[in-house]
Amino acid sequence: MKAELGGVVVLDFGGQYTQLIARRIREQQVFSAILPCTAPTEEIQKLEPAGIVLSGGPSSVYDADAPKCDPKVLALGIPVLGICYGMQWITHTLGGKVEKAARREYGRA
Repeated sequence: MKAELGGVVVLDFGGQYTQLIARRIREQQVFSAILPCTAPTEEIQKLEPAGIVLSGGPSSVYDADAPKCDPKVLALGIPVLGICYGMQWITHTLGGKVEKAARREYGRA
């Protein structure tokens, strides 16, 4: 994947929509690759993506076993889009506050 091709890496935090996100990107004639959220930053860099999407997932950033990716992902100079849990992770990692909602919004795909 080369940046000139507009490729996007989707980092999977266990969300049920991860495959759908990648498919929707591909439907726009943009290559996408799904990697686990634990993928080393160096592996992501080798793909030379034009963007990164952090998927949703069923966890809370405050869970002891919450999935995490390398914070260096946010310093690569590549646009990053966080969806649901992915955005919570970005906010929490950058020192923001994530509050628990009155009800969970994780539902059927």
